[in-house]
Amino acid sequence: MLIGELSERTDTSRRLLRYYEEQGLIVANRSPNGYRDYDEYNVDRVLQIRGLLDAGLPTRIIKQILPCLDKPRVIYFPDATPEMIATLELERDRMTDRIRCLTRNRDAVTEYLDAVLEYSHTGEIPTPAQSGQG
Repeated sequence: MLIGELSERTDTSRRLLRYYEEQGLIVANRSPNGYRDYDEYNVDRVLQIRGLLDAGLPTRIIKQILPCLDKPRVIYFPDATPEMIATLELERDRMTDRIRCLTRNRDAVTEYLDAVLEYSHTGEIPTPAQSGQG
């Protein structure tokens, strides 16, 4: 697929996709006319990269983590400095905290939505036991 399609499918700017390529995070083949041609797996790869960036990881660490996302896995350890390990542990813990918070918020939204739907069906305000709060 061309860069425009990858951009649309991942909601990622073309400029950012070219940056990912410069950083060695994704790879494009080149067609005879010089256009970038991306394999289908790059859609998921770009979404994974964006998720890792959103989690606060720098591209230099993401590049080392990417092999863990593939099957079969080939993981390289030569650059695993104590600083990198500390960064990964910190980011992992931050992700865990965000997951807990997101889970709590999702549960609250679900509970509210359940109550709203119950009210729309019955016209009665649900009691805490009915809405799962009891």
